Amino acid sequence: MDLSGANVLDLFAGFGSLGFEALSRGADRVCFVDMNQASLRALRSSAGELGVSSRVRIVKRDVPGFIGSEKASYDLVFCDPPYNWADYGRLVREIFENGLLAEDGMLLMEHSRRHAFENDPHYAFHKDYGNTRVTFFVLHEEAASPGIS
Repeated sequence: MDLSGANVLDLFAGFGSLGFEALSRGADRVCFVDMNQASLRALRSSAGELGVSSRVRIVKRDVPGFIGSEKASYDLVFCDPPYNWADYGRLVREIFENGLLAEDGMLLMEHSRRHAFENDPHYAFHKDYGNTRVTFFVLHEEAASPGIS
């Protein structure tokens, strides 16, 4: 994926590996969202050590609250909720309903293989990695790029 100049959102960021990887691949900015104090400390520390603090926004907020209040849109949204999350479909719907995804943007949702989103109107494709599935969503079906590996 060409991430040059991309504005990236990392929901349930944890230690930020997805967001920091996006920065290393040319993303312009990353917003990390998490509630865990240890994760927030690690995100700040990593951003400083990597010299990217000016390109990083770290938000201590629950993800549903953030989704409901955020005004920016993002080219790439990573969403990696806990595997016991009650309603993955609602997260997807709210991300789209609240305009978090830019016109040509893509949402990547990591989840257990037992969840399937093929009937979601924004579903593009998915990739399986053992028991983990990453599902890709887009605003418009024609924007999907199944060739991503």
